[in-house]
Amino acid sequence: MAGYAAIEKEAKIFTEECLKNDRIDPALFDAYGVKRGLRDKDGKGVLAGITNISRIDAFAQVDGKKVPCEGKLWYRGYNVYDLIRGLRGKRFAFEEAAYLLLMGDLPNREQLKSFSDVLTRCRDLPTNFIRDVIMKAPSRDLMNSLTRSVLTLASYDDSIGDNRLETQMEQCLKLISVFPMLAVYGYHAYNYYLCDGSMYIHRPQPELSSAENLLQMLRPDRSYTDLEAHVLDIALLLHMEHGGGNNSTFTTRVVTSSGSDTYSVMAAALSSLKGPKHGGANIKVVEMMNHIRQNVSDPTDDEEIHAYLGKIVDKEAFDHKGLIYGMGHAVYSLSDPRAVVFKSFVQQLAEAKGRRADFDFYNAIERIAPQVIAEKRHIYKGVSTNVDFYSGFVYNMLDIPLELYTPIFAIARIVGWSAHRMEELVNVDKIIRPAYQSIMEPREYIPLEDR
Repeated sequence: MAGYAAIEKEAKIFTEECLKNDRIDPALFDAYGVKRGLRDKDGKGVLAGITNISRIDAFAQVDGKKVPCEGKLWYRGYNVYDLIRGLRGKRFAFEEAAYLLLMGDLPNREQLKSFSDVLTRCRDLPTNFIRDVIMKAPSRDLMNSLTRSVLTLASYDDSIGDNRLETQMEQCLKLISVFPMLAVYGYHAYNYYLCDGSMYIHRPQPELSSAENLLQMLRPDRSYTDLEAHVLDIALLLHMEHGGGNNSTFTTRVVTSSGSDTYSVMAAALSSLKGPKHGGANIKVVEMMNHIRQNVSDPTDDEEIHAYLGKIVDKEAFDHKGLIYGMGHAVYSLSDPRAVVFKSFVQQLAEAKGRRADFDFYNAIERIAPQVIAEKRHIYKGVSTNVDFYSGFVYNMLDIPLELYTPIFAIARIVGWSAHRMEELVNVDKIIRPAYQSIMEPREYIPLEDR
């Protein structure tokens, strides 16, 4: 990128001008009643739409008062706890939950088989796509690689301008099916060309579930255990959808409302998810946990852990931002149900992998961190572990590279994005166009020679 170096000095000057003229007094947000981040000060989100796809419960009404409660996550009226409990035996969750979110009802055996068969038939990329697109320009940022692949796939779709709902559903199903391939192949290209590693292009197997295929495509020997596949499958289920009010799902709704095509909508959602404030949280958890372990001499000493977490909150350690990653959530109060249900599966995997000591260390952080935050911060609601706290640990135990953590989030969340896209198309024929309060003052034009 030698050509870009020539504008470095100018870019710095331009940025200084931008900063001088773009800063807005924070007090003006209160003065005009503007909710920063579309959130009230108590964390309640601005009501921006109606959905029948999912719901989050974090508070309950008791004697006419709003009080914190244990978190619940509902998919189409079903508690995710019940969806997981209902699996029984070796049944996988991803395909069944995807059908539920997209179609609105739990499938019977015949419907589930038909749906799974469709996903299997769609696990196919255009001729030479892997060579010409994925391998042609490997990227260290796999979310950028995934987004580029999605946009390029639009060039191979002759139905790109067809606005019928059945065409939109077909495109969503195709992207749900190929996301694992695009992500894993993107990683192998990156690992081969940029890291001098080996490259494996394993085709998905028709008899395998989405979770099983992801593992066998990623691993050199294509092997995995039933427990590994089932834990990954549960992770995909829990990341599939989350109430509709998250950044990437709102992006899906906004871009859909403009009339844009499915590929552009999903590329926009991916661009939202790649932000570290959204999809990259579990990476920060892993980095933080490694940092704590390196700086705490005894990982079983609660007092030493407590003291070091205090340094993190006081911005004296780790990334100096004062955050204990994986703790707290914008919506949940007492608990994140995804973290609660996931924890038992995490423990099973940790014991099978000989990583019980690591699991106990995570447990200690989970127990002590809320105490430290309560001591150091004035908080308006409870601080509990969120799902990101454990998901990175699980991916690490599954030998999934750090670069794939956020793409795996996307592999799950595209189901929710697709469901919200379809709901938006079915119900709303109006572009989402929010209002902004202008604080600009009129100015007299000054001729160039007088400036």
